[in-house]
Amino acid sequence: MKVDYIIVGLGLAGLAFAEELINANKTFLVFEDHSQTSSLVACGVYNPVVLRKFTAVWNGASQLNVAMSLYGALEKKLGQKFDDKFLIKRVFKSIEEQNNWFSASDKPLLQQFLNPNIETKKKSGILGDFGFGTVNKTGRIDTLKLVSAYRNYLKRNNWIRFEKFEHAKLVPAAENIRYQDIECKHIVFCEGFGIKENPFFNYLPLAAAKGELMTIHAPNLNIDFLLKAAVFVIPLGDDKYKVGATFNHEDKSAAPSAAGKLELEDKLKKVLTTPYEVIEQFAGIRPTTNDRRPFVGLHKEYARFAILNGLGTRGVLIAPTMAKALFLRIEKGIPLDEAADIDRFH
Repeated sequence: MKVDYIIVGLGLAGLAFAEELINANKTFLVFEDHSQTSSLVACGVYNPVVLRKFTAVWNGASQLNVAMSLYGALEKKLGQKFDDKFLIKRVFKSIEEQNNWFSASDKPLLQQFLNPNIETKKKSGILGDFGFGTVNKTGRIDTLKLVSAYRNYLKRNNWIRFEKFEHAKLVPAAENIRYQDIECKHIVFCEGFGIKENPFFNYLPLAAAKGELMTIHAPNLNIDFLLKAAVFVIPLGDDKYKVGATFNHEDKSAAPSAAGKLELEDKLKKVLTTPYEVIEQFAGIRPTTNDRRPFVGLHKEYARFAILNGLGTRGVLIAPTMAKALFLRIEKGIPLDEAADIDRFH
């Protein structure tokens, strides 16, 4: 069997790269073994503003445009809705934060996203003595629904194998790559935290942050925006809300923990005064990087081996842009942004 590409891993990164290949009429085969769950349990929020410091996300505005184009196209292709647009309201903890918000909203990179008018009206069931700031052009991609639908789409076209990829069976050559019964020109690793088992790229300093979230039922809350305070509270409909997230750099298991639930509930006490019931808890391991930039690029020795990884907490926003950039690097030789290129580690 001959294809142009093999993709290892089908989370947001692998999905975005597969779309680049389809749009360019390239043939490919995906390997997915369900071992990494970060894309499936991710909150899926796209927001080009760092709400802790009121600063712009790295290349956030351009990344947002590329992402919205991709997700809109996928909704049409797959005949399902994945994008739930809503505002984000940031709870202020002090007058100083209000002043910082005013200053930030006047900056050119943030003007289109930050509403300069502070909302002072109290909201039932929410602690917010210093008011709220509103972020525009934000929302949430239902990543579980999207990735599941996309895997089924690939399955219908015989473009995916649900089996573990065995790196030791790769046979690189000058003109092609061989793996089992497959001959391809390029292979792209989109394995998330699974990169730790990849002998070609495990030298990269990938960090891991376990994130835990809860779904709660809060019938008296009645909000249609994402509330950002000590935790975020995302409306899901039917009085259900997703609450998160924790950051644990020690626990590398993907199982929910009692400690994670306790941390989320303690933080939720600082946000909500309305009663709620926890109806679900889940966890995943985020592939993160110490410099908060992704791992994208080509292997030094095996130029036909590429990586698309380390997207961190903003995978929904950044994956489409990085997938497009990697495709252009492979096919056209167009250099990657130095901040994302794995050459920075050589």
